[in-house]
Amino acid sequence: MNVVQQPPRTLMEVYRMLPEGTRAEIINELLYMSPAPTLDHQDVIITLGSLIFQYVTKRKLGKVYISPVDVYLNTKNAFQPDLVFISNENSSILKKDGIHGAPDLVIEVLLPGTKNFDLVKKKKVYEQSGVKEYWVIDPETKAAIGFQRIKERFKEFRNEKGKMNSSLLNQTFKF
Repeated sequence: MNVVQQPPRTLMEVYRMLPEGTRAEIINELLYMSPAPTLDHQDVIITLGSLIFQYVTKRKLGKVYISPVDVYLNTKNAFQPDLVFISNENSSILKKDGIHGAPDLVIEVLLPGTKNFDLVKKKKVYEQSGVKEYWVIDPETKAAIGFQRIKERFKEFRNEKGKMNSSLLNQTFKF
């Protein structure tokens, strides 16, 4: 018996058909693919991921995930942030196939060529989706820029070197 499979009709359907681990995101209904992260990028993520995971787990605050993990913010945007934290209060967004809704905390580590995406395009979508705290880190300079959601808008509240002082988690993490 032959099974006829319908071709994908939307970009989100195409995205869901990509092989597991494919580094791709949909930003405002456009598909973007990126190469593997640099070693500096990996160093920052593994350090921050370990510290935040230990902090959150010890205090039973919620869940921490590192990329690749699919975050479906809406029908037009599916991101793979470098690191996310979802509080216990927000755990209903956790599904088998990924995160469906805005994480409480999102961290993006810049890759060569992603500064505009992370600081403009993705930041705007994270802001509109309800992310409470957003960090962008440059792995080469160790600059960390933090944004906090205040009255539906992101306000830059930290610009530090080599550390991320999370208002949401009330903790400083050095990398």
